[in-house]
Order: sequence, then C-alpha cells, then structure tokens
Amino acid sequence: MNIVEALIVILGISLDVFAVMECQGSMVAKVEKKQLLILSSSLAVGQVAALGIGNIISVLLCKSRRQVSEIFLAQVIAAVIFLGLGIYLLWKAWQNERIIEHREEKFDVFQFVRLYVKIGILTLLIGLAFGFLESNMVIILMISAILTVLVTIVGIYTGYRLGFEHKMKAYVLGGILLILGGLDVIISRIFK
Repeated sequence: MNIVEALIVILGISLDVFAVMECQGSMVAKVEKKQLLILSSSLAVGQVAALGIGNIISVLLCKSRRQVSEIFLAQVIAAVIFLGLGIYLLWKAWQNERIIEHREEKFDVFQFVRLYVKIGILTLLIGLAFGFLESNMVIILMISAILTVLVTIVGIYTGYRLGFEHKMKAYVLGGILLILGGLDVIISRIFK
C-alpha cells in the first residue's frame, strides 16, 4: 500500500480511538495535561505494538509464500479484514450505545484498559492485513503513532467540551474509510 492508502486505513481505525477517548473526556471533571500526555503516549505505544504484532504474525504465516494463489489469498484476506472492520464500525455507529454521562474526579484506568483491549484487537487485525499486503511498516507505524496521539488529545478535549455527541459520526467516518481501504485493495491488487 502506498502512503495515502495506508493513511486512510490508519485514520479509519484511529477514529475508533477518537470515539472512545471522546466518551472518556465527557466524564472527567478536569483534563490534566500530565495525565493526558501519559494516556496519549500509552495509546500510541499500544497501537504501534498491536500493528507490529499483527504484521509479525502475517509474516510468520506467509513465510514461504511463493505461489501466485497464496499471494492472492493473502490480499483477499486483507480486503476482508478492512471491509469487515469498516462494517463493524458502522454497526457500532448504528447501535449508538448510550453512555450515562457523569463527572468523575479521576480517570478510570481499569475501564480505559478494558476499552483499549478491544481497540488493540482491531488494530492487531489491521497490522495483519498490512502484513499480508507487504506494506512498509516503518512508515505505517510512524503514521499510527502520530495519529493516535492526535486523536487521543482531540477526542478527550472534544468530549470534555462537547460531550460524547460526535462519537457516532467518528464511527461512521472510520467505517467508511476502512471500507474504502478494502475496496482499494480489491480494485488495485485483486482485480489488477
């Protein structure tokens, strides 16, 4: 995948992070900059690790792929992953899970870890798909780290100022971007 295609997919999955952070931001009494720095850094490291692990798994699975049929199958799996995750985010938007918005004095670390595990699994699948597409992981990991920090900060402040009302829009846009990434793989790799 080229940089623009990778950016579209990473932005799509980053919007899931945005939605989760927006919900978290809507419940904090005060945004503490030190805690936000630790949170955004932790998320960035987690996203990079999940992408890297997914890529390593795909490399191990495809270690000896030499036949055209095996390469084709890997590309189909990557497209299915992007399309499936896009549909999943659209489903999350449609579900529009309501949150009981209440102020908390401190950030709930346990709830954050639980939410991040869900995001990490999705990111691991994205890393697996990037590995199947033999993408340049150094660039993808840098883009992911930067976007994760940005969407975490913007998500927390959006939630803090405006509540969690934009969560559904983030899921829809993220789902559309992931579906576009899947369609791009189908058009540019599978039907070339």
